Amino acid sequence: MKRLISHIQRLKRCESGAPMVEFAMILPLLLLFIAVIIEGSRITWAHQAAAAGVRDASRMIARTAPIDLCATATGPVTLGGDYEVTATTIVTNQLGGTSIMPIGTSVVDVIPTCLRRNGAYRVNPASVVEVTAQVRVEFLFGNVFSLFGGALGPLNMEISDQSRVFGI
Repeated sequence: MKRLISHIQRLKRCESGAPMVEFAMILPLLLLFIAVIIEGSRITWAHQAAAAGVRDASRMIARTAPIDLCATATGPVTLGGDYEVTATTIVTNQLGGTSIMPIGTSVVDVIPTCLRRNGAYRVNPASVVEVTAQVRVEFLFGNVFSLFGGALGPLNMEISDQSRVFGI
C-alpha cells in the first residue's frame, strides 16, 4: 500500500507529459489558422484570375466587334454566339491554369452584354461591352471549419468589367 501511495505521489510531481497536453490543446487552433490562410489565399487568387479573365474577354470583344454593335439598342443586349463562346473560353482558360491553386474553382456562367452610352465620344452613342462571370469556389478545408461551428459551403462570386468598342 505504501508503495502505491509513493507511485501516486511521484506521478503527481511528474510533468513530462505537459508539453504533449499543451500541444493537443493548441492543435485545433493551429489547424484553423493554417486553413484560414490557405483558403483566404485561394479565394484571393481565384478572384484575381477571374477578374483578369473578364477584363481580357471584354477587351477582346471590344476589339473584334463592329463599332455600331449596339447603336440601336435601348437597354443592355446580351451578346450570344461567338462572343459568348469567346468570353467563356478566355475566362475559363484564365482560371484553369497549370498551378495547384485553381483546384475547386469553376466558371458557372459568362455573360457578355452590350450597352449604349451617350457622351463626347468619336462615335455617339458609343457601344460598351460588359462581360460578367459567375465563379464558384469550393472550400478545400470546409470540414476543418466544421470543428468550430459548421462546415462552409461554396463561395459564389460575380465579377464584371467593361470596355468601349473601338470596332474593326
